[in-house]
Amino acid sequence: MSLLQRAQRRTPARVRLVEVEAERVPLSGAVKSVQEAEVTVSRAMLDALWRPEYLERLARAYWRHINRATLGLVRIVYTPVSRAAVLFTRHLPLLTFHAPQYEASARRGVVTWPIERGLLVASEGREDGYLRISVERCDVASAAGNGAGGQEVLLKVRLEVQNFYPWLRGGGRFARVGAWIYSQTQLRIHVLICNAFLRSLARLDLPPSRIGALAGEIDAGAADAAEAAGRAV
Repeated sequence: MSLLQRAQRRTPARVRLVEVEAERVPLSGAVKSVQEAEVTVSRAMLDALWRPEYLERLARAYWRHINRATLGLVRIVYTPVSRAAVLFTRHLPLLTFHAPQYEASARRGVVTWPIERGLLVASEGREDGYLRISVERCDVASAAGNGAGGQEVLLKVRLEVQNFYPWLRGGGRFARVGAWIYSQTQLRIHVLICNAFLRSLARLDLPPSRIGALAGEIDAGAADAAEAAGRAV
């Protein structure tokens, strides 16, 4: 048995990255990026986690991963109405987002951060685009089928950035070079970090939210929520 297989046996879930065809960065207009994974987890554990507040915990886990993956260089500043990924200090906001929007149902959970602005966003992309994490459980759609009563459930987890206008790409004569620079630097780093986050879901380590906006999460995250406004990860 390989070291990877042994590690997977010790984690509460198994993760398989799904290959998504990368789109060429256009010389103008919006850019998108999508990463996907299949997560297999026991039905009993998923039933315990499939509550709205754990969608908020998943969102917090993503931002915590960003902070750790960048060795603390990128910090996440929380307020009740916004999120900001800053470099060292809030005076260097790389990306700012409006408050997250949550959708939760028996089959699917979605959290979306509308992009506001930031140093990485071109002026024409301000107040446009979004970052989204979605989770879909595959047992609900086939609840009448033979697989509905199995001991494990397959989840499809998707990370996506849509309608993003990168400042690094520039425009005019520089756009061709800028698009290449963006695809080889910022975009490549983003893909690596997102794929690493998806792999980390094997541990199902979902920390309490700093804001606690969803039902049942206020008590779990009370210590964090009390100091949430303006605080960073």
